[in-house]
Amino acid sequence: MLRSLSTIGSKLPFAKQSVRHATYLILGKPGGGKGTISKKILASHEGFVHISTGDILREEVNKGSEIGLKAKGIMESGGLLPDDLMVDLVSSSISSLPTPPKHLLLDGFPRTMPQAVALDAVVPVEHVISLDIPNSVIVERTSDRWLSPSTNKVYSYSYQPPKVHGKCDDTGEDLVQREDDKPESVLRRLETYDEMTKPLNDYYSEKGILEGFDGETSDVIFGKVTKWLDGH
Repeated sequence: MLRSLSTIGSKLPFAKQSVRHATYLILGKPGGGKGTISKKILASHEGFVHISTGDILREEVNKGSEIGLKAKGIMESGGLLPDDLMVDLVSSSISSLPTPPKHLLLDGFPRTMPQAVALDAVVPVEHVISLDIPNSVIVERTSDRWLSPSTNKVYSYSYQPPKVHGKCDDTGEDLVQREDDKPESVLRRLETYDEMTKPLNDYYSEKGILEGFDGETSDVIFGKVTKWLDGH
């Protein structure tokens, strides 16, 4: 049962304040560059606070928390987490912000229509950045990613390879591939995205707040995104 974000509205630091802020969403397929583009926005544009559900979930998995253990199996199978769990994660992250941000950038949430409706009830979305990268590029890029199990340092054989094949530069241990980075898991996530998340583009497009950006590399896409941001 989805717990509406309206139930935690009083906890949000900017929900009842007159401070002007804008909420941005970044939408796109799993492995489609949302995290990379978000980091580039933070580095080049002042006033943004970034909340990534992917980062939050990976931290919970690494800690072995109750939420992390529940999420791990779902993510490894290529599924989407339940709405109530996602709402709890995001509401907790937003309510922990010490001061109202000038711009809030949500990455990985909402991912379903019920989540979008719940979010609109408390934090009106003003701008949606929608990334469109071909599935073939995502599968190739994601399956090329390996990491050190003890440090979580990420390597890519196409652009950031280890000095010794299959070994971590820092620890010398064997690199591993996350279950959700394997091609079969990536394809399942893309199929799930098409079924459950892609309709969000139509939802926000009808509101007149969606801006689409396509391309095969983050640099190309970010060039378009930053030009658009600078025009606001």
